[in-house]
Amino acid sequence: MNARQQTFLRVLAAVCLGLVVTVSSAPAQSLLDRSPNLWGNWSAPPGDLQFNFVHRFSRSPAPERKISNFPTFTLGFGLFRNANVGFQYASNSTLTPRFPNEWEFFARYAVLVERDGAPVDLGGQIAYNTSSEGIDGELSLAKRFGPARLIGAARLIANPFEADKPQFAAGGGGTVRLSRYVALAGDAMLLTNRDPARDERVAWSAGVHVAIPRTPHTVSLQVTNVNTATLQGSSRGGTERRYGFEFTVPFTLSRFFGQRPADPSAREPAVTPSARPARDDDRVRASAFQMAFNPGRIEIEVGTTVTWTNEDAVAHTVTADDGSFHSGLLGTGQTWSYTFTEQGEFPFYCIPHPFMKGIVVVRGGS
Repeated sequence: MNARQQTFLRVLAAVCLGLVVTVSSAPAQSLLDRSPNLWGNWSAPPGDLQFNFVHRFSRSPAPERKISNFPTFTLGFGLFRNANVGFQYASNSTLTPRFPNEWEFFARYAVLVERDGAPVDLGGQIAYNTSSEGIDGELSLAKRFGPARLIGAARLIANPFEADKPQFAAGGGGTVRLSRYVALAGDAMLLTNRDPARDERVAWSAGVHVAIPRTPHTVSLQVTNVNTATLQGSSRGGTERRYGFEFTVPFTLSRFFGQRPADPSAREPAVTPSARPARDDDRVRASAFQMAFNPGRIEIEVGTTVTWTNEDAVAHTVTADDGSFHSGLLGTGQTWSYTFTEQGEFPFYCIPHPFMKGIVVVRGGS
């Protein structure tokens, strides 16, 4: 590893680890927020296991017209505050000769999250690829503009053909949402020091991404000129066009190993909220989005009304741990309000998804 590569990785590690104390609570993104070859700060929520399946196909010329498969399996685990570790496995990689099984072990961290009030999304990634036998790194930046989310990325990757000459790649892309459930996506990545003998080209992709209603799953139909979804594979374009799809499957481990609170609606009736009229400055807006409450901690004064909106693709509840309030099942786009008339701390959760938790802290009025 030369001095340039070492310097880049030191800076990347400082950004990812030195700023780990940054407060951030945004959960994993759906495919509607990223393009096929740019992961950016995409990560699983803490305690969740994320499985992504990318399957691409190519067809040989006539007369054989043989269909070849190029799958990449991604398994990631959410640690804390948008930290994600995992691996990618490609069973038919063309990165290096006689080495079709490509493994990439990665660690990602979202330093800044726009939804939490930051001006942009900022993320970093460090990975080790067994085929290139080197360390790869990426810094990514993203920002929303209405229905569009633009992503930029810079990568320093090991050179599998000349060990002492690491390669730099830079590019960008993004998504444009056509509706709550559908987005168009695309990206391009330019790699320096491309090998003419391998006929490497600018890497590109395009896709139609869809969120499956009332589920946390997303799927995409895509076309690209790259082989695998690793940092190495998605940086190297070729002459062959491949078509395929990606499917995301999150596993919320607390559903299987955590203790699920009982449904308070099965015990005593929920307390009816106060009928006291709420002024504009007595209202607080909150939401359920991408399998998490946002914000997770709400601090208010007595008499404040909190209104939750379900901005997710699945139904949620807003339910107090002690059963003092319960929203019932809220479908996508539905809202529910509750006025807090007593001081105290009121933890709440979602009955179908008990890993979704929050707290309302009510203080005395001035």
